[in-house]
Amino acid sequence: MICTFLCLTVYQLQQEAPRPKRIICPREVENRPKYYGREFHGIISREQADEILAGVEGAYILRESQRQPGCYTLALRFGNQTLNYRLFYDGKHFVGEKRFESIHDLVTDGLITLYIETKASEYISKMTTNPIYEHIGYATLLREKVSRRLSRTKNESRKASVTSEENTPVEKITSLVRRAALTQNDNHFNYEKAHNFKVHTFRGPHWCEYCANFMWGLIAQGVRCSDCGLNVHKQCSKYVPNDCQPDLKRIKRVYCCDLTTLVKAHNTQRPMVVDSCIREIEARGLKSEGLYRVSGFTEHIEDVKMAFDRDGDKADISASIYPDINIIAGALKLYFRDLPIPVITYDTYSKFIEAAKISNPDERLEAIHEVLMLLPAAHYETLRYLMIHLKKVTLHEKENFMNAENLGIVFGPTLMRPPEDSTLATLNDMRYQKLIVQILIENEDVLF
Repeated sequence: MICTFLCLTVYQLQQEAPRPKRIICPREVENRPKYYGREFHGIISREQADEILAGVEGAYILRESQRQPGCYTLALRFGNQTLNYRLFYDGKHFVGEKRFESIHDLVTDGLITLYIETKASEYISKMTTNPIYEHIGYATLLREKVSRRLSRTKNESRKASVTSEENTPVEKITSLVRRAALTQNDNHFNYEKAHNFKVHTFRGPHWCEYCANFMWGLIAQGVRCSDCGLNVHKQCSKYVPNDCQPDLKRIKRVYCCDLTTLVKAHNTQRPMVVDSCIREIEARGLKSEGLYRVSGFTEHIEDVKMAFDRDGDKADISASIYPDINIIAGALKLYFRDLPIPVITYDTYSKFIEAAKISNPDERLEAIHEVLMLLPAAHYETLRYLMIHLKKVTLHEKENFMNAENLGIVFGPTLMRPPEDSTLATLNDMRYQKLIVQILIENEDVLF
């Protein structure tokens, strides 16, 4: 009841905020910027602006600075004093982060914010201290989704571990393997994802889904997660847990979509593009000469991309539609190249490169394993699955002529890119990119 009352109080405060009152200049001002109206008073001092606005709450004018000609100021009357703000224009008007189509809207929003912050400053400062996030519908739905996912992934994890134990050669068992086995647990599949918050303008009254307080202002009142639709104050977004559950309705495409976002939206361990393409390649292409090195027709690869974007996991990539297996291999490589964050993430890139430079093979393997553990869970699982597949490709080297080194050349720059868009850095690192992928393939049963 108290929370609801306070929320309504903030809403009421917005309704009570002073209304903007434009004070028109009685004379025609020469050299008035074309994007300002009659509220522009030309070059006048702060004292003159104060006299013009005196006694009229919410009144405002625009003026040109005496000290800095060409710079413009919004003079606004609030709380029995004149406030002056440096004014900017880049197609829209702004004094801070928010951008407005008109000066009137800017002043309206500013008066609302000033009034609420004046009347309820203590309350606003405490909004994030007692969130109701855990009790609202979004969090309840989240717990149900997570529970279902955990029950399924635990079974999958057990099956995966049994398969791994059966296929691990005795001579490969080392302390590294044992430590990797201990760290491989359900957490790899219980993927954590941060919300993708973007500033949003809400039409009509809206309340924050973290603190349950009214989201005040005329525009850009808060932020919305573009992946799951969660609406919160900008200040509250800093406290929301990394528990985004993307909604398939909001995921417009498969390619170029963040990897973790895609797998959580589809409720899968790996991107279904990866599973579908690898399944098709292993069914009919492992002995294909130059697999992954030979390119398929670009337009056909684009067709596969559009099929996944349009149909998702129901996309038909069978031999009857695409008889050339190189088209499927090309579509898989294109998926990895199009990721906004590579499988080997920007955050871990330099650590992998440094690990590759270690001359001692055992120490190098140890260092690579340590960096692998820093990958986000969905990226780790995708990389693991791909390396198992590429190891199978090398087992047919006599037919396809693709060994681990050749595959490293192909997949190095596909799976990892330097954070900075530098051609020189990419060229300098190419041999290490190749070496990393080569080592991952040759030691997949040890490293994963």
